[in-house]
Amino acid sequence: MTGAENIPASGGAILAANHQSVVDSVFLPLMLDRPVTFSAKAEYFTASGPAARLWAAYLRATNQLRMDRDGPRAAQDTLEAALALLQEGKLFGIYPEGTRSPDGRLFRGRPGVGWLALKSGLPVIPVALSGTRQVLPPGHVVPRPGRIEVKIGQPLAIAPDLFDAPPGKARRQIADQVMAAIQQLSGQEYVHVFASDRKAELAAADASGPSQPAGRRLLRGRASVRMPGAAARPRRSRGQPGDDE
Repeated sequence: MTGAENIPASGGAILAANHQSVVDSVFLPLMLDRPVTFSAKAEYFTASGPAARLWAAYLRATNQLRMDRDGPRAAQDTLEAALALLQEGKLFGIYPEGTRSPDGRLFRGRPGVGWLALKSGLPVIPVALSGTRQVLPPGHVVPRPGRIEVKIGQPLAIAPDLFDAPPGKARRQIADQVMAAIQQLSGQEYVHVFASDRKAELAAADASGPSQPAGRRLLRGRASVRMPGAAARPRRSRGQPGDDE
């Protein structure tokens, strides 16, 4: 691990990380001297099966934040619970992409990280994890041997004028700033679309079968590669504070 000195010894801070595998929420806390709380889907806490029960036990033992995605205020309620933790002086980890990367690339950040930064006034610290996707690929339940690397960047400086800017614009700008910092650390290819939209495209392509040309199915994801803050008009979509897989 590099950059551990960027984690404050005390007080609240937002750790914003890329999301490659479900084990991201295990390895990052294990590498730090201070506890880190992430949000996790409510289904994880009650899942059946040996591996699922072990995962649920870990979530409960480490006091991870249970995220119930049902209801119109589910995302906002989770953000407000995270804000309360930050105000208590705790570390809160968030995956701005909102879900695991469907293909290993880095996807556009949701504005929830901006909301937390503005409401708490606390630093956002970018984090890049690599190797977790190889240790536990999507669809697998048994980890493989592999090398995992964690890079922790310096706290991001939020422009003071953003605290007085229109909230939507400020949240969007902070989210883009965070993703740019994560991309610098991780070296991943950046895709200026939401990971959940890309997953929906892949699911639709699978459902459509071989009749639809593969090039057409993949065009949208490949053609949308650009860095945060590019001139193209962003797509409007609701933010997710944690993991919406």
